[in-house]
Amino acid sequence: MHQELRDELAGLVKWAHGKGWAPGTGGNFSRLVSRDPFRLLVTPSGADKGSVAPEDLLIVDREGSVIEGARQPSAETLLHVPIVEEQGAEAVVHTHSVWNTLASLSPGEDFEISGLEMLKGLSGVRSHEHTERVPILDNSQDIGALSKTLRAALRAKPDVHAVLLRGHGVYTWGYDIFQARRHAEIVEFLFEVTLRRRMEM
Repeated sequence: MHQELRDELAGLVKWAHGKGWAPGTGGNFSRLVSRDPFRLLVTPSGADKGSVAPEDLLIVDREGSVIEGARQPSAETLLHVPIVEEQGAEAVVHTHSVWNTLASLSPGEDFEISGLEMLKGLSGVRSHEHTERVPILDNSQDIGALSKTLRAALRAKPDVHAVLLRGHGVYTWGYDIFQARRHAEIVEFLFEVTLRRRMEM
């Protein structure tokens, strides 16, 4: 079932792995199947993201329980749920690149990006004069509590395009696979340019 969604998501996972943004078994990805009942297509736990096939993907409910599939989903699946619900997202990308991890270690409560033309690659941004303030949340192994913290952050800043977990990585999303992929690529570019610029100062 849902073969087209499976093919789309598996393609996105392999693309991100090919970029070096999901090393080892790092990262997790999802695609909304339906909102009512809530069903999410997700990557399995512990999988090499370079070899994830469409049939390896799982369908889970809002609590992360498996509805369809033979493997276990990542515990971080519960972090995808508030993004889908609060942002109206249909695809979520979580990666562990060098640059987004470095960005996540920045001091303060957010990572500020401004003055770059590529900001216009983010949905709704019309000018390089835009300032994107990406929230940085403290990482936690208590995924239930972290999910609530993430939901609160998204409600406080509904216009953000990504969220960083400190020392961990980034979550970004889109209204479909293609926008999620675009946002993942754009935020990576913005993190790298901003950090390189700071290093030169």
